[in-house]
Amino acid sequence: MEKMLVLSLTLLAVSRVYSDGHSLQHYETVVSAPGSGLPEFSAVGYVDDQQIMNYTSDIGRAQPMVPWMEKVEDGYWERETRTFKHYEALAKYFVRTEMINFNQTGGFHIAQRMSGCELRDDGSIIGNQQFAYDGKDFITLDMKTGKYFPIMVQAEITTQIWNSPEVKEGERWKNYLENSCIEYLQKYVKNGRKDLERRVRPRVKVSGQEKGDTMKLHCQVYGFHPRAVDVRWIKNGEDEVPSNETTHVLPNPDGTYQIRVSAEVTPKEGDRYSCYVDHSSLEEPLNIVWEPNHVSTLAIIISVAVIVIIIVVALIFVGVIIFKKRRKKFVRSNSKHQTHLLSQMIQSLPLYEGNVRSYKCPAP
Repeated sequence: MEKMLVLSLTLLAVSRVYSDGHSLQHYETVVSAPGSGLPEFSAVGYVDDQQIMNYTSDIGRAQPMVPWMEKVEDGYWERETRTFKHYEALAKYFVRTEMINFNQTGGFHIAQRMSGCELRDDGSIIGNQQFAYDGKDFITLDMKTGKYFPIMVQAEITTQIWNSPEVKEGERWKNYLENSCIEYLQKYVKNGRKDLERRVRPRVKVSGQEKGDTMKLHCQVYGFHPRAVDVRWIKNGEDEVPSNETTHVLPNPDGTYQIRVSAEVTPKEGDRYSCYVDHSSLEEPLNIVWEPNHVSTLAIIISVAVIVIIIVVALIFVGVIIFKKRRKKFVRSNSKHQTHLLSQMIQSLPLYEGNVRSYKCPAP
């Protein structure tokens, strides 16, 4: 469920944001009908990259997901359970309302809300709230004005109601995200500081792959913690190279993360490409230079062919030597055998040894 949630909220996330502060985010998901294999409603909470809580309509209660979230004050999880039961009812009403606005009478539909706050090292505060419907951006909250803005035409009716003087839903959420959300975040960070502020330096590997007249450069960054990282290709130490292929930051089994950023370029004489990596574990950003391999593919093929020929000639030479040795041995053995046979034949003649002395010539 969590993997599907993160995937479908990709459009809501901010790409390549690097900060050494802390953030608190909640993701809520509701489906239009049961029987899909998913809970009708679910909610997960994250502090930075650590999942801290979970709630589903199947279980019916909020529960901690890391040991240090068990250190919160008494009655906390009972209050969280009541809060998310309330959100569950609102979410089910929301998805039914939007089905009407989309003129949908049935089928499987999914609505999601992402709400959170971030406290940066310089003391600045950032809040956010966004909605998605069937995996697409739907409504967003302007934190400056405290008003909602529709992304789709079908969202206009809902935003008008939420922004009305009688409801003022956006203003209430703006106040929560800039105040209460930050207070909760500070409590969570205090309890989990040892885990949240663990720093592991990234390791970097750069490589290039020929594609006709162009070269595809790959920068693999792995083994780092925390999750926030800035990775990009730089040309001649100044110009950023557009990346045509970037993976999401993915988790490793040991709790660290990895990412790969690729760029297709046409290298010219004197051009110098490097992979720029910035991470909170580094005192200074890394610039790993890509060194082109000047050995062409044709040269590699020729080298391999020469090696194969040398091996074949060597095998033939060894085979000839073995054959000659075996032939000499056979001739020597055959000669001895023939000499032995001749000796046996001579001994069988009547003139051999004593027979010669006892033999008498016939009288004339």
